[in-house]
Amino acid sequence: MVAAGRGNVLVSRLIHRAHAEPGWFLYATVCSLVEADRDRPGTAEHIAALPCITIVDLDLPAALAVARATTWSDAHTLYAAQPSPERPDGAVIATTRAHTWKGQPVRILDLAP
Repeated sequence: MVAAGRGNVLVSRLIHRAHAEPGWFLYATVCSLVEADRDRPGTAEHIAALPCITIVDLDLPAALAVARATTWSDAHTLYAAQPSPERPDGAVIATTRAHTWKGQPVRILDLAP
């Protein structure tokens, strides 16, 4: 999310594709919004205003997963990427920090410039 605010071309293309093409969905976890806004104020409001991004709330199961982790943003994102009734195959994590997810049971889209 911070990368979008800093002008990362790959992130911008991903957001544009989700806006322009049916069947493309982007999700942002609440914990990631908070962390991004702390790093770059105004980011959360900007991301939340984009019509192509669905905000993933911190419900009780997610809160319990986050409570056991050291980084709330990464824990909430990992939880949201797991298979669920809404996303039976799980979700791909789009990130500029692919190294963070090494060894985790998730699919990654590396958006580092």
